[in-house]
Amino acid sequence: MSDYRVVVTDDRFGSYREENEVLKQLNTEVEVYNCSTEDEVSEVVKDADAVLVNLAPMGRKVIESMKKCRVISRYGVGYDNVDVEAATSKGIWVARVPDYSFEDVSDHALALLLGCVRKVPYKDRRIREGAWNLRKEQPVHRIKGRILGLVGYGGIARTLHRKVSGLGLGKVLVYDPFVNEETITAAGGKKVDFEVLLKKSDYISIHVPLTEQTRKMFGRDEFELMKRDAIIINTSRGPIIDEGALIDALERGKINSAGLDVFEKEPLPPGHPFTKMDNVIISDHTGYYSEESIVELKTKVARNVLEVLKGNPPVYPVNSL
Repeated sequence: MSDYRVVVTDDRFGSYREENEVLKQLNTEVEVYNCSTEDEVSEVVKDADAVLVNLAPMGRKVIESMKKCRVISRYGVGYDNVDVEAATSKGIWVARVPDYSFEDVSDHALALLLGCVRKVPYKDRRIREGAWNLRKEQPVHRIKGRILGLVGYGGIARTLHRKVSGLGLGKVLVYDPFVNEETITAAGGKKVDFEVLLKKSDYISIHVPLTEQTRKMFGRDEFELMKRDAIIINTSRGPIIDEGALIDALERGKINSAGLDVFEKEPLPPGHPFTKMDNVIISDHTGYYSEESIVELKTKVARNVLEVLKGNPPVYPVNSL
């Protein structure tokens, strides 16, 4: 019998070998459920000592139902599905894994960018249909001398910055009010305000968390400021972009194209306009994924729980108690 009750609220992995390997130090194994509603989550976590959560809702109603939970550890960088204020008021640690997928998400952002620049998915589709000599349908411009704008300059953006250093870019502009100019300059970037980045960048890659301040950070006004041949990449969170405004900008040719791994509603609904647009590349919110990143994620999410159950703060706390 386990010494503690540790619950996985929603099963996205199938195997929990890494979690159980970490938690066996406390004679504990995880219980795996697949909840999607707050009522379902509340039922399985009410007697849990610790919770591992993917995308299941962890709002105030769920947290108030908990009788003895000490830590909620989320699989991933973001934690917008967890009511941190409610957890803090009940003395529950909230933790995450902020550093497991820098290489993977930056790889994916770069892949989306290059796909948009060279129109690779579009050409692939059209050639399979029998077309050829497509250069006039979607003009391609070389990368050398172009300007990349990074919105947010955390670990993923800095890793992407390193990876693009050999592409011959003219400049890398950075908007991040929380990172000082010296840090950005030392990495070869230029710190600018948001409006300057929008106006000057040929490519824009988004790397900010979803907060009330960043929700719909990119709307109609922002797209109007961008260049007509601008490309926007989002591997962060879907609601940072107002999808209606983006669709309008793409349809009007106000910007050139978009590479999107995240959306306002996921999975992307059948028949969504993005699925029919030749100037959009879409993927299934898997920018974080590699076989290596999953092992790292699962190990680290369990270490948060292990430390709290041993009487310590989690390795990667979100809140303070």
